[in-house]
This record gives sequence, structure tokens and C-alpha cells, in this order.
Amino acid sequence: MTVQLLSGRTVEHKRAFAVAVTEAAVTELGARPGDVRIAFEHIEPDDVANGGVLASDDSSRSAVLSGLGHVAGGSLG
Repeated sequence: MTVQLLSGRTVEHKRAFAVAVTEAAVTELGARPGDVRIAFEHIEPDDVANGGVLASDDSSRSAVLSGLGHVAGGSLG
């Protein structure tokens, strides 16, 4: 599985997510833990749009963006 995340998540966030998803796959799908592969793809707010609005321009995401160290409200550079 590939998971797209805005860059800035910590290793601890990704580790906890990987554990939770692996446990769910084992429980719900009967998968073996070693067969659950998760690839994190890091994207920038200018590289993704939801509903036609770049994440960097979406005021409803400003708290998330600032929490990840991104400048809200336009191009990052």
C-alpha cells in the first residue's frame, strides 16, 4: 500500500501508523504481518489539490500545514 502524506510527519507518526495498519490488516484480512508493506510518499502542499483547491491555498488546512512546518496561503518557494 502506498500512503501519500504531506511532508513534515515525524518518524514516530509514521511508525505508529504502520503498526496500526499492519494490525488492522492482520485482524481484518488475515494477512501475515511480514506481508503488509507500506510505502510513504511525501508530497508538498503545492503538489496536491482536493476539490480543485491546492492544499497550500486551502484555508481549512492551515492548522495542519502550520503544524507540519509549512507556510499556508500559497507557494512555498
